[in-house]
Amino acid sequence: MLGKVGNHVSPDDGGLTRWLGGVQSRSGDLAPSETKVVHLLLADPLFVGTSTTAQVAARAGVSAPSVVRAARAVGFTGFTELKLEIARARGTTEFFAPPGALDENATTAAVLETAIRTGADALGALGGALDPAALDQAVGALRRAGQVIVIGAGTSAAVAADAVFRFRALGLRVSAIPDHESAMIAMRLLSTEDVVIAVSSTGRTASTLSVADAASSSGATLVAITNQSDTPLAVLADVALVVGGAPLQTQMAAAGSRLAQLVVVDTLAAALALGDPDRMRRAERAGIDLPDIT
Repeated sequence: MLGKVGNHVSPDDGGLTRWLGGVQSRSGDLAPSETKVVHLLLADPLFVGTSTTAQVAARAGVSAPSVVRAARAVGFTGFTELKLEIARARGTTEFFAPPGALDENATTAAVLETAIRTGADALGALGGALDPAALDQAVGALRRAGQVIVIGAGTSAAVAADAVFRFRALGLRVSAIPDHESAMIAMRLLSTEDVVIAVSSTGRTASTLSVADAASSSGATLVAITNQSDTPLAVLADVALVVGGAPLQTQMAAAGSRLAQLVVVDTLAAALALGDPDRMRRAERAGIDLPDIT
């Protein structure tokens, strides 16, 4: 965490959390100096929203022009508009602060509180980052798919496995191929009727990118579930489902994004089922509990 943050956490800061998720989704490919400014923004938006360009530059350890460039790089006309948008997103005079870093003296209660806050923040950010039009595109592609292959490495493999379980129960021809060489062979055999879902928090995992590139080259529709919109995977994808989320301390680095990715999978499954009564009946026969979004 960078420097001192606000001293009170508002329970009603959902609007700011969603706004920060949108900013994070656009911050994947910045210059080093711009990254420092955006990290400060995500860690302490109250400070950025109430400070001058010079104050932000001093705390981030960059030049004043870098602050302006960072604001423009994440979608604003300049630093003034960035500050105005922070105020609009907050809609409150309460202070905002992210969860503190854990150390070796942390109690299990503190770990639990941090895990809960991390998950809540990630889900709040998802609301500001995920494009509903991209969701519609992904659902349409899955409905038309001849077959679906889901790929993911490391912690993303767990999300991929959940997607396979849910989509299979809905009657899709879906599979996951954990072996890289087998996956590369499978990608070369795909057609334009097929869909590949690639899950990667960073959007830069080498093994996932190579398989995704092979899928794209085969003409299959590539759907990415990832944290940011301008990473190599998101750029390569036909449809990018961007979950956003602020940078996290090491202990919780994967926790927040994994929860947000699972919600995206739940949303895709529910939308598929709700749009097709036959799929809903298949799910019921399979004994799967679909997410209740009514």
